[in-house]
Amino acid sequence: FEVFKTKVYDASHFSLPFVQEEESEEEPKLKYERLSNGVTEILQKDAASCMTVHDKFLALGTHYGKVYLLDVQGNITQKFDVSPVKINQISLDESGEHMGVCSEDGKVQVFGLYSGEEFHETFDCPIKIIAVHPHFVRSSCKQFVTGGKKLLLFERSWMNRWKSVVLHEGEGNIRSVKWRGHLIAWANNMGVKIFDIISKQRITNVPRDDISLRPDMYPCSLCWKDNVTLIIGWGTSVKICSVKERHASEMRDLPSRYVEIVSQFETEFYISGLAPLCDQLVVLSYVKEISEKTEREYCARPRLDIIQPLSETCEEISSDALTVRGFQENECRDYHLEYSEGESLFYIVSPRDVVVAKERDQDDHIDWLLEKKKYEEALMAAEISQKNIKRHKILVSVKCQKILGKNAALWEYEVYKFKEIGQLKAISPYLPRGDPVLKPLIYEMILHEFLESDYEGFATLIREWPGDLYNNSVIVQAVRDHLKKDSQNKTLLKTLAELYTYDKNYGNALEIYLTLRHKDVFQLIHKHNLFSSIKDKIVLLMDFDSEKAVDMLLDNEDKISIKKVVEELEDRPELQHVYLHKLFKRDHHKGQRYHEKQISLYAEYDRPNLLPFLRDSTHCPLEKALEICQQRNFVEETVYLLSRMGNSRSALKMIMEELHDVDKAIEFAKEQDDGELWEDLILYSIDKPPFITGLLNNIGTHVDPILLIHRIKEGMEIPNLRDSLVKILQDYNLQILLREGCKKILVADSLSLLKKMHRTQMKGVLVDEENICESCLSPILPSDAAKPFSVVVFHCRHMFHKECLPMPSMNSAAQFCNICSAKNRGPGSAILEMKK
Repeated sequence: FEVFKTKVYDASHFSLPFVQEEESEEEPKLKYERLSNGVTEILQKDAASCMTVHDKFLALGTHYGKVYLLDVQGNITQKFDVSPVKINQISLDESGEHMGVCSEDGKVQVFGLYSGEEFHETFDCPIKIIAVHPHFVRSSCKQFVTGGKKLLLFERSWMNRWKSVVLHEGEGNIRSVKWRGHLIAWANNMGVKIFDIISKQRITNVPRDDISLRPDMYPCSLCWKDNVTLIIGWGTSVKICSVKERHASEMRDLPSRYVEIVSQFETEFYISGLAPLCDQLVVLSYVKEISEKTEREYCARPRLDIIQPLSETCEEISSDALTVRGFQENECRDYHLEYSEGESLFYIVSPRDVVVAKERDQDDHIDWLLEKKKYEEALMAAEISQKNIKRHKILVSVKCQKILGKNAALWEYEVYKFKEIGQLKAISPYLPRGDPVLKPLIYEMILHEFLESDYEGFATLIREWPGDLYNNSVIVQAVRDHLKKDSQNKTLLKTLAELYTYDKNYGNALEIYLTLRHKDVFQLIHKHNLFSSIKDKIVLLMDFDSEKAVDMLLDNEDKISIKKVVEELEDRPELQHVYLHKLFKRDHHKGQRYHEKQISLYAEYDRPNLLPFLRDSTHCPLEKALEICQQRNFVEETVYLLSRMGNSRSALKMIMEELHDVDKAIEFAKEQDDGELWEDLILYSIDKPPFITGLLNNIGTHVDPILLIHRIKEGMEIPNLRDSLVKILQDYNLQILLREGCKKILVADSLSLLKKMHRTQMKGVLVDEENICESCLSPILPSDAAKPFSVVVFHCRHMFHKECLPMPSMNSAAQFCNICSAKNRGPGSAILEMKK
């Protein structure tokens, strides 16, 4: 892997010999290495078509329709067979949990890497780009865009269904898109557009400069530097655009935002990719040169330049020519530049190679100084940045550990030697911290040295050194003296808090943590049980993180009472509401004494939760709530309260007169199921054609529509009357069909049960020696089987000798079981008479 330098060069990480065009005394800005391991294996059989970078992993798409997930060393962690043809684009959300993929055959997939949610669609044209919402992991942000002949926005609606909206079409294929925050930027054949997803407005159109270049061969490169700064590279032109808010006086019918081009300049070569680097730009360029021998144009090595943008021009900081595999056959569209914002890593992607460019660190700087034989500067650089260097060490300090061993006196002597040459900081990492322990003055001397010149180094030593090595009060006073000069220095304040913690002065430490809004404040409170110290700091805690503060306060009610918290928050009603709302969610009864107060708090700060509160609270004074809701003209809440207080007619009247919502009025009348309410609704609606239409469409199952139709004035025009009448007839026909169906089922069931009863009654009954006559209680069968006998058996299984049964009455010739008749079980007629 070769890199050709025009100004700078670096040979420290090349897998193939480095080729140098000209020697330079200027230090390189970047170092390069080829992404190997699994990537090498992939690109031997396939070709890279696109790549997306996340802080945790890489996603590589290929010409054979595969998507590979890779770690930062290039090892394959997962493989997806998406399509038989080229993968055009891969998109990841910021969490790295969801991935969108599109391919040349029109397939689009959006799925969770760690969940089962998935979207599949196949279009009738190639889909060139896809971008998922940066916060796709949230349920409210399930959106993504695709681009082919048109730009489509997909959004998941209720019941997990996806709906699509066309954002733009008619200007050729969309070949590039970048989504940042609430803004979507895309490029088609004519130029670059930006769409605001919140206001649903297109806020700019930046036309392309060189229309002679084919947009499919020289595609547009887009990247967001931040949420409002878009960088556009197309052909040889670079534009830096800033999205700004329009002043209210300028609005009229214009979008609330507009775009201003803050910088615009031309480059020497065609742009294949862009990435931000602090206030500079990293540009990947496609280069064509003319052969001196044949005078023909050929594809040269791609360049990676760092440039400093100015308003109308730019300044080149560095320029590297890279020998990637197969660069002779590559076109401008074959190169891509992807980058990782967290670590300033830049990935140059080509069909047969992936190269990683990194910012040079202090170890690389020292290597370069040693290479240039600048040994004193190398030593100085190592001393200054010894906490950051990894491959280099200051050997004198290291040797002290072996030579001096456990001799405290020698250690102290040598420390003073280091002090004389001004190198106390160099020996600090190697000082003994336990065996032996030096005099406190030695450690304090080094801490003072760091405190004078390196606050971060001082903070590191305070964290690493045990607190008993030095006099804590002396160091605390020194830090406080420095804070007098720089009272807002966060590093010093945090270190002072740690010193207070070592000294068990938790109150002062807690106050600093709260001032700094430091994440460790809640951990400190729990660890040292500081609940008594925070009783007067509840407002500060709530201002810092209201959610964590409320959870902590509610989990420790026994230490800080609800009453105390409410009193402390009396002057901050918005925070008081947050606390009481969370308390109510946990337990509807614990804060019942504050429910009257909460009505006003919900009305002022959280109206959406006022109605659920009124529904769930059993301690809320309804009259007070009604008064507040009426004062603020909260119609829905007032309707609910009137209904709950039994004044349904007033509630219905309010729905009709204030909301003018016939559907809601009908729904309310259905819930109350009161004939008088229906009568009021009909009387109110009779002179309002839209209301009549709503009634005709909805009341058929509760009120006879004829009652309404008879009251309609002759000649009144009613919207969609025909449809309403057709619906009434359809509903009537449906009811008739339902009744007929029920009747058929009833008859069929009756017949089935009758047949079952008949079959049961036709069955024989076993009569043996164990059965007795229910009247005389003697065996039903005679002891002498040769004698004639007569037995009556009823369906209820009671048996009698015929002579033991009373004679039937004159009114009815039927005979019934005496026992069942006496118990009101219904008559049982004789089913069998046995004679012999």
